Amino acid sequence: MKRICSIYRSTRKNEMYLYVLRADALARVPEPLLSAFGPPIHAFDMVLTPERTLAREDIAKVLENLDSQGYHLQMPPPEEDYIEHLPEELLRRNDPV
Repeated sequence: MKRICSIYRSTRKNEMYLYVLRADALARVPEPLLSAFGPPIHAFDMVLTPERTLAREDIAKVLENLDSQGYHLQMPPPEEDYIEHLPEELLRRNDPV
């Protein structure tokens, strides 16, 4: 099952991508999703097959979503929590006297 896919990047959310079948373009993507996604910018086209690997997505899930709903939304990776804990001195400043 080979699929020719177009990938669009979001103008509203960094590292959010929308995969669609090139033949369908954006026709099968629901309007509310397109509205939230922002004006899509075409990034590139690629051929997807079950044997192909993708860096951040499960190829089987992408192909399944393309067949069943006409698109696959790749969400950005979770942001790392850079502040693991507040220093004790900051906690003490907020203590009532």
